[in-house]
Amino acid sequence: MRADLVVPHSSGTRKPADAAPEDACDAHMHVYDRRFALHGSPDAMLDHATADDYRLLQRRIGTQRTVVVQPRVHGTDNSVTLAAIRELGAQHTRGVAVVRPDASDAELERLHAGGIRGIRFTLYTPTNAATDFGMVEPLAHRVHALGWHVQLHWSAGQIAEHAALVARLPCTVVFDHLARIPQPDAQAHPAFDVMHRLLDNGRTWIKLSGAYLDSRVGAQGGYADTVALARAWVMQAPERVVWGSDWPHPTERTAKPDDAQLFDLLSQWVPDEAQRRRVLVDNPARLYDFS
Repeated sequence: MRADLVVPHSSGTRKPADAAPEDACDAHMHVYDRRFALHGSPDAMLDHATADDYRLLQRRIGTQRTVVVQPRVHGTDNSVTLAAIRELGAQHTRGVAVVRPDASDAELERLHAGGIRGIRFTLYTPTNAATDFGMVEPLAHRVHALGWHVQLHWSAGQIAEHAALVARLPCTVVFDHLARIPQPDAQAHPAFDVMHRLLDNGRTWIKLSGAYLDSRVGAQGGYADTVALARAWVMQAPERVVWGSDWPHPTERTAKPDDAQLFDLLSQWVPDEAQRRRVLVDNPARLYDFS
């Protein structure tokens, strides 16, 4: 076993079968660091998930650009994400913050200077949530002025329920993890039609990530039940999808997924090599303001 391929919070040690293109971006990962304030339940904290630990994953899967997404356990203290951007290299790292309406304009400007390009609303489960649905629209108007996007980790039911709210938002909207539509009959869920309409507005993006979150066949079945949904999103908006690892896989508290398998799954989601390069390089460069 080659020690340089052992990565905390990732099973397996092999490298992906498909090499990442130059400037490939992991558009969704998290850093956890006890140097910074904790929010909510301390049980949500993960050790060995720092920026230094993440560098091992970069070496394994070959991505060079990164988007650090503020984790729930650090609340609205975005210091952990700003520090990770600096440590991983500001030229090829961006961040997504969590803020509340009382954030000042000066604070938003400071976050922008530190590499933040969006804000996230993790409302999939209300426990320990730092934000709520009533904050989405007013904050969306404020960050739109900075050229940022709003990132939503909502359940499929929440997406369907709040479709009118999302349609009103002035800014780019990014949905996490294939829009969290449950398997095996994803395209029969009401949220699928909602997302289909939203994608037509030209401002909606989807992250091709988190295959394990809603798959029923899981790793042993190669997450095969996610392929049709992912391909549907890519077919409709190939210029508005990005890929993310979701390392350190905070929802998976026992068995961690194999990040090489997750990266190789992209070849099934996006069979065309030129389109995969678009997903890994061109699309995130535009969304996250990489030069």
